[in-house]
Amino acid sequence: MKTQTHIFKGGASLLILVLLLGFAVLAFAASPEAVAGDPTGATKQTAKEIGERVTLETVAQTAAATKIGLNYVWLMLCGMLIFFFQAGFAMVETGFCRAKNASHTMFMNLLVFLVGLVGFLVSGFAIMFGGVGEVASLGGQFPLASEFKIGEWGLFGYQGFFLTGVAYDVGVYALFFFQMVFMDTTCTIPTGGVAERVKTSAIVLSALFISAIYYPLFGNWVWGGGWLSQLGSLAGLGHGVVDFAGSSVVHAMGGVAALAGAMVIGPRIGKYKKDGSSVAIPGHHIPMAVVGTIILFFGWFAFNGSSTLSGNDLRFAVVIVNTMIAGAFGGLVAAIYTWKSYGKPDLSMTCNGGLAGLVAITAPCAFVNSMSAAFIGIVAGFLVCWAVVYIDAKLKIDDPVGATAVHLVNGCWGMIAVGLFADGTYGDGLNGVAGGVTGLFYGDAGQLGAQLVAVAVIFLYGFTTQYLFWKVTDKWIGIRVSAEVEIAGLDESEIVPYAYPNFQVRE
Repeated sequence: MKTQTHIFKGGASLLILVLLLGFAVLAFAASPEAVAGDPTGATKQTAKEIGERVTLETVAQTAAATKIGLNYVWLMLCGMLIFFFQAGFAMVETGFCRAKNASHTMFMNLLVFLVGLVGFLVSGFAIMFGGVGEVASLGGQFPLASEFKIGEWGLFGYQGFFLTGVAYDVGVYALFFFQMVFMDTTCTIPTGGVAERVKTSAIVLSALFISAIYYPLFGNWVWGGGWLSQLGSLAGLGHGVVDFAGSSVVHAMGGVAALAGAMVIGPRIGKYKKDGSSVAIPGHHIPMAVVGTIILFFGWFAFNGSSTLSGNDLRFAVVIVNTMIAGAFGGLVAAIYTWKSYGKPDLSMTCNGGLAGLVAITAPCAFVNSMSAAFIGIVAGFLVCWAVVYIDAKLKIDDPVGATAVHLVNGCWGMIAVGLFADGTYGDGLNGVAGGVTGLFYGDAGQLGAQLVAVAVIFLYGFTTQYLFWKVTDKWIGIRVSAEVEIAGLDESEIVPYAYPNFQVRE
């Protein structure tokens, strides 16, 4: 019995020894020293130090690269979604116009993108962002940093023409793509104001002027480090002019162009009676306009949300929800207002009410809370209903789709709303000013002052240059089709093919 016990203990000890030797061999085979051909382990400490250093450095570098990469993907993906705006605008405008002009209206909405790209590539982007100097979300220091100034006040950039030279850079290309689709919206808005009687050649020149000079200058002043954005750091007016996603830069500047164009080209034939009273000219396809409105509503989430320029800035959640709130309240108020006024809700005005709310919230969306967003949308819904009637019946300006009321009036309202309702919870460091953007109701009257300066510039610069453009173009090539063409429909002479070739669409 004792012998068996010794044998058992001896066998167990041998088994344990074999297991330990096995683990030792495996550990040695997997060790950095074995891999490196150093069986003595002389470099063990050095390898450990290298491993620690590589781990810390690579983790930090990988995290930074991932953050910047996410921002690039965010910017490019949202830019693609914003481009879909073009389909929404095409459908809204075409639906609000008559069938005999449907192809021409669609063509204008496609054409302004094609022409606008040329103008923005050649000179527009350089004027707008040639002096921007830094885009932190795209990796910090930017290769474009040439701004023409008078004293300390920036006026326009002058680097990046044709995206050549130092502009041949991934960050510049990303910003160009993103800003191009914003500019495209400004080019599109005036087509609605002059629809159903404008020559195609005039639209080509309009898109070229807007994309190459008109839009980029104002864009530089607000977004490119120009003088309006400097009103805070140099003149003590809040954070300077603040427009988060383009109530002024995109929409009001497009709306004032529509106003000037409609004034110069004059009303459509049959729009006003001899006594001056307005005649309603219904659109031919309101369901198409509704679908277009829904597309625009969807695109607006990217339009505003992506203006963080960063997928890491979680404020985009506030931005997108505020956008949804204001757009919904704008549309609802317009529906209720027309229902109360006319006994039935007006579907076309409900669409414009929703768009008005979206335009108005575009500037303040990142700086206000949900209650303010709702109020901004409510006011926008009323404003668009009043403005459409006033512009049409009182001013005798024929704007077939309500572009002026939606984009100019509510773009200006959105800018003022920043100066009133910004609550100071966001925007620290914006335009070189410390602290969050704060409006009048939260203690900073200076911000309202800056916003009012921007509204004044929209009319002084925007309206003046656009009115002169349309006047000069009219003298040069004539901007309006003949009465015969207008009566027959622009699809007959300005474009091929007809939108509805199997139907009689003359009126």
